[in-house]
Amino acid sequence: MNQDTLHPLVELFREAGPAAVLTGAGISTESGIPDFRSPGTGLYSRMDPMEYLSVEAMMRRPERFWRMFAEINGPIAAAQPNAGHLALARLEEAGLVSALVTQNIDGLHHKAGSRRIIELHGHLRTARCEECGRRCALSEAIAQLRERSRPYCAGCGGPLRPDVVLFGDMLETFPEASRAVREAKMLLVAGSSLGVHPANTLVYQTERLAIINRDPTPFDSMARAVLRAECGEALRTLADALLESV
Repeated sequence: MNQDTLHPLVELFREAGPAAVLTGAGISTESGIPDFRSPGTGLYSRMDPMEYLSVEAMMRRPERFWRMFAEINGPIAAAQPNAGHLALARLEEAGLVSALVTQNIDGLHHKAGSRRIIELHGHLRTARCEECGRRCALSEAIAQLRERSRPYCAGCGGPLRPDVVLFGDMLETFPEASRAVREAKMLLVAGSSLGVHPANTLVYQTERLAIINRDPTPFDSMARAVLRAECGEALRTLADALLESV
């Protein structure tokens, strides 16, 4: 991708200053992590998430919940950041990204070196006890499944749950995400179809919206710059263009 294609987005950054960034599944598919919501191929097209990945499913059928969760976690835990994740970390280090809001639970922004990350849907690094609140590495919780049907807290013996937002959970980090977008000079959406509520309402918290996504979104008409592209190459080229002049 040549830098001329990115000219409107580069100029918007130069005009506005530091941006908040909202990332979705599209930034991580290039790291081999499938988009759960993709029609026909996504996990949700093969099973009802309410039956497997909801608070009710975890409470009523914990053994089945944890089997499914361990299956999902395997390939995600092995994934590595791609050029898009690394580019956003570079832009943050240069002072051009003020906050990174992500809908993803894969932790790839952490692996890439980004620092101010607001994980709307939680993460796969830890599990916590539902009784005492003690946390342990999620890998330790999943390792217990070799000998038992569900994991328990090493401290009090209470049941563990992953530190992700399940269907039926409150989205506790959303106020922080909304504040970060309002405080920034612009919002860059990268790899999100903007079809999931309430994350898609963050576009109303900014006067300068830019979108990088492979497919159209319902908010393209609101954006000052729209780029139809895969995130990895687009963000790498954007970072190169912006950092040349820093």
